[in-house]
Amino acid sequence: MSDLVRIELRPLGRTITVPAGTRLRDCLFPFGVEFPCGGNGRCRRCRVRVLEGSLDVTGDEERILPANELEAGWRLACRSIVRTPVALEIAQWEAAILGDDTVFQFTPREGQGIAVDIGTTTLVAQLVDLATGEVRGVRSALNPQAIFGADVMSRVEYALTVEGRQRLTAGIRVAVGKLISKLHAEPGLAEVTLAGNSVMHHLFCGIDVEPLSHYPFQPVEDGEQRFTAAELGWAALGNTRVRFLGCLGGFVGSDILAGIFATGLSRADELCGLIDLGTNGEMVFGTRERLVCASTAAGPAFEGGRISMGMRAATGAIAAVTAGSNGLVCEVLGGGQPRGLCGSGLVDAVAHLLDRGVILTSGRLAGGLKTTLLAEPVSLLQADIRELQLAKGAIAAGIQILLERLDATVADVKQLYLAGAFGNYINRSSARRIGLLPFPEELIQSAGNTSLLGAKMALFETCDSGEVTSLTEHVSLAADPEFQDKYVEGMRFPSCEEFSDS
Repeated sequence: MSDLVRIELRPLGRTITVPAGTRLRDCLFPFGVEFPCGGNGRCRRCRVRVLEGSLDVTGDEERILPANELEAGWRLACRSIVRTPVALEIAQWEAAILGDDTVFQFTPREGQGIAVDIGTTTLVAQLVDLATGEVRGVRSALNPQAIFGADVMSRVEYALTVEGRQRLTAGIRVAVGKLISKLHAEPGLAEVTLAGNSVMHHLFCGIDVEPLSHYPFQPVEDGEQRFTAAELGWAALGNTRVRFLGCLGGFVGSDILAGIFATGLSRADELCGLIDLGTNGEMVFGTRERLVCASTAAGPAFEGGRISMGMRAATGAIAAVTAGSNGLVCEVLGGGQPRGLCGSGLVDAVAHLLDRGVILTSGRLAGGLKTTLLAEPVSLLQADIRELQLAKGAIAAGIQILLERLDATVADVKQLYLAGAFGNYINRSSARRIGLLPFPEELIQSAGNTSLLGAKMALFETCDSGEVTSLTEHVSLAADPEFQDKYVEGMRFPSCEEFSDS
């Protein structure tokens, strides 16, 4: 039997006991240590600091971390192995979980149901009384797959081996099963419905993700998948029906299908749109007569990825930036000194720096600067601005191409819904200022967790997935000959004059 060692986690005030020889990567994720690059030693975001005891310095750490950080006790959790008792400083975070309490019309049925939003980062489940529509309970958890990478493509890469895919599939099924067991305390569970992006759909259902790893990114099997709870290892629920809603094509997943249910897009008389701003920006535009959808590889900038001091919207993140009399004023989630910059703060910061002439329309920092301070110790680098340009250029190009497919322009859109956590927190004025969302502010509506709401609506069987699918055309932006030109054009920031005239 292996010797056990104690790991004290400060300032959490928690102590865990693990076998000697355990990798920190395998035990610190539940306590707030993130592994955005999947533990490949590229991003430095899993740093922890040794306060007592010791962790051997690996060759990778010598290559990645500066000598002064190593001397100060900093190590990479993805590379470190604990062999003796140690006290570590880790940065605690608390991420906001986006639930849903929207009231909607439904046809009552007997029993209870559970709706689950399987997000790339978080899982949210709600227990619903199918006779009254009342939400009887809510549970949330981190997606355990995040230890293999913050973005979906990192997980696709990991899942290209049979062992990797089986591990990701088993992990997510166990995690969702635990949420459901915490919610369901009464007999009579009629159904469980799940929604998520295409990669989450495939990994939960045990479908090969290899087609999503390369052009043309078209899955072989992406329709609705049905199981019994027992088939998923949820023995206590027996033959309860479990449905994972189908995807709409490529990287446009069932979270967007659920979003169409939630916003009523497929019943709209006038042109409306729904956009989920994430690593794979998913969007759909149309009316009750026709819908067109697409996804674009926006990159992780909206979620704080590939930003020098980027992080998710959690404790310590600069989440909003406003203009003060003496400079920029940064709002930090949870208060205190900032640890980093999340997506909404990044968009705000760039918008205000454009107004002040610190950032030019080309994206360059004025005067040849390479960095500008936001709030000690968080700075914005030239490379960070370029990451945002790449992300917003992809979204802008996607919007333009889809509207052209409908013989429409931005001026024809009567309502734009923003889905997900980033869409819930982004400042609409800042999004317009940088050219990300070229729509009048009054037409842009944060729609919350439309994936969860749509999954709840699907419990009542009043939403026809087949009808929506038949209305919807999936557009492959990568195959569009004009995409690259529109992408490059979309990277440019509007000038003050252009913004004021829009």
